[in-house]
Amino acid sequence: MSAKKVTKYDLVESVYQKTQCEKKIVQDVVEQLLDELKNALKEGNTIELRGFGTFEPRLRKGRSKARNPKTGEQLTVAPHFVAAFRAGQELKKSLWDLPVSETSAVAE
Repeated sequence: MSAKKVTKYDLVESVYQKTQCEKKIVQDVVEQLLDELKNALKEGNTIELRGFGTFEPRLRKGRSKARNPKTGEQLTVAPHFVAAFRAGQELKKSLWDLPVSETSAVAE
């Protein structure tokens, strides 16, 4: 299994190759989609993409004692929201039988 990262550029290029739409139009559509996803999450909405998964804002509780790992400084962290993703059933099933290589296996 390849450990290659797929970037936004790679996605635009792939859609461009498959649809033969102008690359600039594909790029604009991808940018608009990502902007809409971000805006929906900022408004506190959950985004459900059937067959793919669900994005939702999730509240992380604050901590009175936290440590900056870089400096070791003690600080407090207020409660805040993070973006969370749950894979849908179709995505889970499609990933289930991926071959496991030694480099991608988690050390136990």
